[in-house]
Amino acid sequence: MLRVLLAGLGVRGRHWAQVIRGSERAELVAYADPRPQALAGAAAEFGDRPGFASVEAALDALDGIDALVLANPPIEREPILRAACARRLPILVEKPLALNLGEAVKLVRIAAEGAVSLMVGLNFRYLDVTRALIGLLEEETVGRAEFARFTYERWRDGRRADLNKYPLTMAQPMLWEQSIHHFDLLRYVYGQEPIRVQCQTWNPSWSMYKHESNVAALFEFDGGLRVNYQGAWQGNWAAPAFEWRTDCSEGIITQRSQFGRLFYARRADAQLTSLPLPPHERWISETRALFAAFLDHVLDGAPLQCSGRDHLRSLAMVEACIQSSASKETVAVGDLLPGG
Repeated sequence: MLRVLLAGLGVRGRHWAQVIRGSERAELVAYADPRPQALAGAAAEFGDRPGFASVEAALDALDGIDALVLANPPIEREPILRAACARRLPILVEKPLALNLGEAVKLVRIAAEGAVSLMVGLNFRYLDVTRALIGLLEEETVGRAEFARFTYERWRDGRRADLNKYPLTMAQPMLWEQSIHHFDLLRYVYGQEPIRVQCQTWNPSWSMYKHESNVAALFEFDGGLRVNYQGAWQGNWAAPAFEWRTDCSEGIITQRSQFGRLFYARRADAQLTSLPLPPHERWISETRALFAAFLDHVLDGAPLQCSGRDHLRSLAMVEACIQSSASKETVAVGDLLPGG
């Protein structure tokens, strides 16, 4: 059994508490959160366990912690990572690792110098629909992918009680909090790395967010793929919209929900063919699969997935979008990574 300290008890942290508590290979042994009410709420919902105001306090007080799951906001994480690395604890951290590429590079370096595994919680990689989409591409069911359009639009009410509040004032909240998932999926699903991007970000007049909440970008990848991306946290209709369409040499693949609804069609087909997918518990099923991959690595020595170092490539896409929007120029994504 892996004895886990869970830090951060917001919306995502409560998902993690449910998943860790339900695992047959891990034990949730303590909570860390600076808010007394969050600690009390977690104890009531997930079981009475020691609660601490910080990770450092928990590690100083407890023996036998085997791993850290870090679900706090991506701000000032360096002291936490240093404390975990000092005790050689493997770390599973919620995305994004940091809110700028330079800070993320530093955190990856700290983990490497401490010989500590650092996994980033990119749960969308573990959706059944993601795996099915990869299968269609690998089997070339409708040929080879050549271009794509990824559209994610919603009116995200950041004032809702069940959502974290820090995105309301953070810079580029759509890119750092939401698009990072989508950019990582583009790299992961297509198996290609971005070369360059043209991007614009903006905030509509009705936005409740202090900074740019909408994004439009055109990416070019090293395998020749081009992707048009539009992400909006402040579309002006409460009904969310999602479509990820890939045009291939013999037809198309289209995903029409963030959590499912996958179809394909050959060029002359009169209608789409639907792919059946297993039942899915939103935010839990894919998090459970992500955590299983972490356990396989820590307990069984399986290769580390979603490594911090790999995550830097997706963060570079975010950073490149910000630079492109500011400069009104095309930005080379690879130039932003250490070593170019």
